[in-house]
Amino acid sequence: MSDIIQLLPDSVANQIAAGEVIQRPASVIKELVENAVDAGANNIRVVIIDAGRTTIQVIDDGCGMSETDARLAFERHATSKIRQADDLFSLHTMGFRGEALPSIAAVAQVELTTRMATDDIGTRLTLQGSRVVSQEPVACPVGSNFKVENLFFNVPARRKFLKSNTTELNNILTAFERIVLVYPSIAFTLFSNGQELMNLRPGNLHQRISDVFGKKLSQELLPVEVDTSLCRITGFVGKPESARKKGASMNFFVNGRYMRHPYFHKAVANAFERLVQEGMQVPYFIYFDVNPADIDVNIHPTKTEIKFENEQAIWQILSAAVRDAIGRFCEIPTIDFDTEGRPEIPPFDPSRDNIAMPRVTYNPNYNPFASNGSHETYKPHGASKAPADWQTLYEGALSDNSNSLEGTQTDSPELFPTAPESIISDKSPAHYQYKGRYIMTAVKSGLMIIDQHRADIRIRYDRYMAQREKSTPKTQRVLFPEMIEFSPSDNVAMQRSLPELSALGFEISDLGGGSYAISGVPADLDGMNPVMLVRNIVSDAAASLQLSSQSLHEAMALSMARQAAIPQGQVLSNEEMERVVNELFACSNVNYTPDGHAIIAILPQKDIEQLLG
Repeated sequence: MSDIIQLLPDSVANQIAAGEVIQRPASVIKELVENAVDAGANNIRVVIIDAGRTTIQVIDDGCGMSETDARLAFERHATSKIRQADDLFSLHTMGFRGEALPSIAAVAQVELTTRMATDDIGTRLTLQGSRVVSQEPVACPVGSNFKVENLFFNVPARRKFLKSNTTELNNILTAFERIVLVYPSIAFTLFSNGQELMNLRPGNLHQRISDVFGKKLSQELLPVEVDTSLCRITGFVGKPESARKKGASMNFFVNGRYMRHPYFHKAVANAFERLVQEGMQVPYFIYFDVNPADIDVNIHPTKTEIKFENEQAIWQILSAAVRDAIGRFCEIPTIDFDTEGRPEIPPFDPSRDNIAMPRVTYNPNYNPFASNGSHETYKPHGASKAPADWQTLYEGALSDNSNSLEGTQTDSPELFPTAPESIISDKSPAHYQYKGRYIMTAVKSGLMIIDQHRADIRIRYDRYMAQREKSTPKTQRVLFPEMIEFSPSDNVAMQRSLPELSALGFEISDLGGGSYAISGVPADLDGMNPVMLVRNIVSDAAASLQLSSQSLHEAMALSMARQAAIPQGQVLSNEEMERVVNELFACSNVNYTPDGHAIIAILPQKDIEQLLG
């Protein structure tokens, strides 16, 4: 029998590895920017065209590479950080496996221009599909310039399944934000199709958060800092008033590396358990400094999942640190005593002999239940003496009403006495509200139960969709324009959502730099915060960026209907319940909300009779 096991060619092996490391254009940018950081760069510039499909270029002023290193860097498992297995447990750098560059070169056309400070001339290396096309000396500045073109040109299936440019750009911005938040001392610049999206100057961490997410968020942050033998935790958590339903920036970093950790997230969430509404998210930026020997970052291809040796102990440290930050820095009302003009209380002087212990005087014979006035009682100065025969003041009070009382008293009192006809309405209420959540009304087949919140979602959703079809949104101008800021990643969703927000009745002006002015909102949204409303709608729309314009509008209409609908627990009058029922049965679908939740349940008459029979 012939042998059937063969070694894969390097080009095929690199494409397989690229399937794990390089998932989308954002993965390329993440790997290249992390390499630039490890190279000691002070300025990193990223240029993308068509959300990375056509071109990705990363330029840095780091240490650069020699001619030999430039050629060897594209070989699998070629790394400058690992020399032996023990080095895996003392890592302080970002990349270390040596898979990023060969994986990128396997699925794209790559051009590298690099020079070291000690060399007079640099090197230009061109690769295509893991194959070296050319290598030549070239004059260039110190540092490295990676240019990646036509990503997945030789893997059409991978290229076909890339999302829309808007979605891929949003993923790039998210990955870019996670890196710039770790290195505030490095200047970063990001260009997309010739437009500058980010220009971050060097500074401290608080300044970097302000530059990325806006000044409003940076003003709502509380510092967190604790240093123990197991780890050092620093960073910021948001104040309770910064909580939002969706889209909060929640970030953990370990030794300069972004990570996802649901267990640690629960520690932060528990600290705000009774301070924010259930389901709300509080932003945080928390950094862990841990001994590299106590963690394992080599358990996931993208290194976003990390194992901790002392996970439970660190959880307790994190929880205590966040609670301490909330307790120390939250704004707590205080009482300010104004002592101006008041006499000062002299300090106690034990040498004074004329100080006597205060004495309490009382009448031991006083009886507050005495029926006569024979005992001495305390009376305020100037108060008149109460009459001893005070019962006479009420003589005749009962006799005046004796006739009416005789007519209502019976030998055996009723459990539910009959109410006077004057206080009984001619028409009993048609609906009944149960626990502020359900509207109950009688129908021919039994008892109908309506979820008031879900019913109003369906009503408002149909109304918003009808307004779009008729192009007649009703807008109510606000007294003063409300300002709202978005991070670069959220701003991508906001730009896509602007036409649909206008179709729903919003008046929003783009001020540039991720800032907007809200001057009008839909007419039926009285009492709602326009800033929170728009932010929540855009957060919901961010998950639907790959959808068509119609599908995006449906998602936004549903989001606005959820936020503006009658909340659970709100007490409704009979007229309001009547309106909800009538408008619900005029909708296109009375049984389910747009996202498939049941609105109506009917308890059949026969089941009621069986329960009571």
